[in-house]
Amino acid sequence: MDLNLTGRHALVCGASAGIGRAAAHELALLGAEVTVLARRADALQAVVDALPRPAGQRHAAVTADAAQPAALGDRVAALAGEHAVQILVNNTAGPPGGAAHSADAAAFVAAFERHLLANHALVQAVLPGMREAGWGRVVNVVSTSVREPIAGLGVSNTVRGAVAAWAKTLSRELAANGVTVNNVLPGYTRTARLEQILGDRAAASGESVEQVAAAMRAGVPAGRFAEPAEIAAVIAFLCSPAAGYVNGVSLAVDGGRMQSI
Repeated sequence: MDLNLTGRHALVCGASAGIGRAAAHELALLGAEVTVLARRADALQAVVDALPRPAGQRHAAVTADAAQPAALGDRVAALAGEHAVQILVNNTAGPPGGAAHSADAAAFVAAFERHLLANHALVQAVLPGMREAGWGRVVNVVSTSVREPIAGLGVSNTVRGAVAAWAKTLSRELAANGVTVNNVLPGYTRTARLEQILGDRAAASGESVEQVAAAMRAGVPAGRFAEPAEIAAVIAFLCSPAAGYVNGVSLAVDGGRMQSI
């Protein structure tokens, strides 16, 4: 199986922690040169310093904010102009929880900007280099809510569905350029996002965080939460040469929690 990414340049967003950081690590192990992106320069430098370099890769960091899609696109376009990007991992922290019916319109707009519009700006910034190479990978870290909405995440459910539809459309438009576009749908994963959800549910129910966590684990056939590295391994595979004919899919990595086929 060809997993070799030597000579490829990967841009991994939301890479200061969690799934993004784990994805950067896995891509570096496969030989890619990795640029990590997030808002905090100090956290990113620690990630860069810890990345493996099995082929002597030079890794880098760039700071930008997904809440400002236009500036984000300009920043990444400048980066890609100096060092073409062939792998893009779109990954942004999810919106705050709450019911859809009580959410302010501004919450939907903010989430749409941070997710769909930011992802779109990034694709437009790196696409020229992918087309020139005749090879590219776009992997969006989304959510299982694109298939089964998650209670208490009304804004997130809505915007994640839009991202999935956008990605499916792109996958058909860009396939002839040698570019694949896929989504990874993480289940409950040990990240700051999960801690936020546990805390919100505990506050709403009056239960302890551990009681809420136990109930969530009980709904997962695997009986546990995922580790970020397990999601990252699937992201890395979709970025590899071996996954060249996988295009336009939304792949759940959820321990079997979703009941839909």
